[in-house]
Amino acid sequence: MDPACVLGLEQGEAAVIRNVGGRITPATLSTLAMLRKVGAANRAGRPTGDWNLVILHHTDCGMTDLAAFPELLATYFDIAAEKLPGKAVSDPHGSVRVDADIALREVSRDSFLVSGLVYDVHTGRVDTVVAPTRGHRTAP
Repeated sequence: MDPACVLGLEQGEAAVIRNVGGRITPATLSTLAMLRKVGAANRAGRPTGDWNLVILHHTDCGMTDLAAFPELLATYFDIAAEKLPGKAVSDPHGSVRVDADIALREVSRDSFLVSGLVYDVHTGRVDTVVAPTRGHRTAP
């Protein structure tokens, strides 16, 4: 699934980060921190206004097949295997809520919005699970 295609984005309209399951992991948070630095260093060409981090999961995701491999998933998320149920791996609506909550806590700033969407691969419909929301992070 190509997020840019699903969302109707043209080349250069968005930075797209792709990983297994579209999940927010420690590696994703590091990538987002780097992108924030790139944006800060290159303000000249950047549009003003709010940034919107869109977390896009989809139905029939292959990641759901990995539920049978808890140790692999625990390593991917950098958590203990007992905490995997909290990641909602088999539920795209639940997983996008989990990841949006992480993003709202970890990467948000005053001008940063987080949205959570689920794409239905059978119908082509995109459901908004988490409307654009400002984060609640207080520490820099």
